[in-house]
Parts: sequence; C-alpha cells; structure tokens
Amino acid sequence: MKINIFDRMVMALIIGTLPLAGISIAADGQKESQEEQKRDQHEKQQEQKHRQQQKTQQQQERVQRQSDQDQKQQQHRVQQEQKQDQRQQQQRQKQQGQQQERAQRKIEQDQKQKQQQQEQVQRKSDQDQKQQQQRVQQQQRQEQKQEEKQERRLSQQQQKQLINQQQQRVVQYRQHLEQQERLAQQHIALLQQQKRMAQFRYQEEYLEHLRQQRIRLRNERFDYDRDPYFYAAPIYRYNRGGRYYQINRYGAGVLRQALNAGYAQGFRAGKADRDDRWRGNYKDSYAYRDANYGYSGYYIERSEYNFYFREGFRRGYEDGHNSRYRYGRNSDGDYSMLDNILSQILNFQSLR
Repeated sequence: MKINIFDRMVMALIIGTLPLAGISIAADGQKESQEEQKRDQHEKQQEQKHRQQQKTQQQQERVQRQSDQDQKQQQHRVQQEQKQDQRQQQQRQKQQGQQQERAQRKIEQDQKQKQQQQEQVQRKSDQDQKQQQQRVQQQQRQEQKQEEKQERRLSQQQQKQLINQQQQRVVQYRQHLEQQERLAQQHIALLQQQKRMAQFRYQEEYLEHLRQQRIRLRNERFDYDRDPYFYAAPIYRYNRGGRYYQINRYGAGVLRQALNAGYAQGFRAGKADRDDRWRGNYKDSYAYRDANYGYSGYYIERSEYNFYFREGFRRGYEDGHNSRYRYGRNSDGDYSMLDNILSQILNFQSLR
C-alpha cells in the first residue's frame, strides 16, 4: 500500500515536470533560432561590409588609376612642354649663333677692309717716301759729281796735318773701345738683375757690334795718300753749340751716318724698353752714353760723331718707345731718319 502511494507520488512528480521540460525545450529552441538569426544577420552584415570594403577598394583603385593616369598625362604634358621649350631655346640659340656669326663676319670684313685701306695708305706712304728718298739721293749724287768736278785740293802741308790728326785719333779710339767693352759688360749684368730681357738682348747685339768695330780697326790698313778726305777742301759749314765748323763732303757723310745710326739704335732701344714695360728714359741706355755705334774712327772727331749720334738716338728712342715714326722710317727693318729732319739738324751751308 505504501508502495503504491510512492509510485503515485513519483508519477505525479513526473507528470508535473513534463510541462516545464516542454517549456524549457521550447525556450532552448527559440534561443537557438535567435542565435542562428543573429549569426545569419552578422554574416550578412560581414558580407555587406566585405562587399562595401571591396567596393570602396575598387573605388580607391579606380581613383588611384585615374590619379596615376592624370599624373602620367601631366608628366607627358610637362615633358612635351619641356621638349618644346628646349627646341625653342635651341632655335633661339641657333639664331643667336647665326646672328653672332654674321656680326663676326661683318666685323672681320670691316677689319679686313680697314687693314687693306691702311696697307694701301702705308704702301702709298712708303712709295712716296721711297720716291722722295730716290729724288734726294739722285740730287745728292748730282751735287757730288758737281762737287767732285769743282773740288779743290788741300796743300800738302794741310794734308799732312790731317793725316797726323787722324793717326792720333785712331790710337785714342782703340783704347776707348777697350775701356767701353768692360763698362758694357757691367751694364749687361745690371739688365739681367732687373730682368729686362728685351733690353738685355739688344745690349748684347750692341756690344757684339762694338767688338767687330774694334777688330776691324785693329786689322785695317788705311791708305791715307789715296783717301780723298785728306786732300779734299771743306765745302760746308755748320753750327754746333754756337760755333761754326767747316767740313768736306766726306766728313759730312759721316755726320749723316751718325744721325741715322743713332736713330736706328735709339728705335731698337726704345722698343726693347717698351717690350720690357720699362719706363721711357733714353739717357738710361748704355748705347746713348757710349754713342760710338758705327764710328770707324776716321774723318771726324769722336766727340762730333757722339753728339750727332745722340741727336739721332733721342729721336729714335721716342719713336721706338711710342711705337710710331715721327722722326724716321722703317724700310724692311732698316731704320733711318727722315731727310727733312736730318737736314734741319745738320743745316749745312755751302761755302761756295
């Protein structure tokens, strides 16, 4: 009896829990359905989000491609503009170069024409000077021939006196040349110290010429009896230092030679100082102080030759240092004084 009651109680308990179990099962099912819906919704959202990201990425890629394409086009345009600018610049440079070439050709043509005109003027001047010189020389030859015909002879006593004076003059001149050579060596050493190389080369040439003069004077055998200077009477007079001197035509020729030699050496000395960029001072030149270049020791006193050599030297130095021809001329490297200047300096007056 007790068992039945217990069984009934168990049965009742089971029957009482059945609705609760159904409710629980139903609740669990509903919960699972909600979770599945949430998962589906989440998946959909993720898928939408993924699609949205893909879409955004695609848009970004399109934007990037468009940007790259725009940059590429921009670079292409810039390159095209640079190439065009470069071509235009090259064209302008080419035009400028052509203009410069034309201008240079024009300048060269003008210079050539100017040079040709100068050469024509120079040739005309040289031709005129040459003709003038030829006329003067021809006139001098005619005068010389006439003088030779009219030339009177000195007495034997006068001739002997001239010969004695000449012999003493030669001896003294030989001694002087030996002394001057030592002084010239000292001057050459000074030029080396001053690094005046152009003047140094000129001085060496001058000294070598003096050596040759000394050798010729030492070896020369002079025939006084046959030399017309020692029996020809004076035909000119000239003034120097307020005094008048008389001279024959042979002595007059030596004075002309002194002026021309002085001018030539002065021109070379002045040009050498100009090449050395040295201040102009003709008195500083050894050649001016020596003044014996070309002097043979015969016909006139050394002091006379020195005086007229220095007169020519001073004028030649000025022309050489200033690169001009105011007092002289240049004929193929042979410098000589203008005839009118030479005549003004000597101012010979005929005694007849």
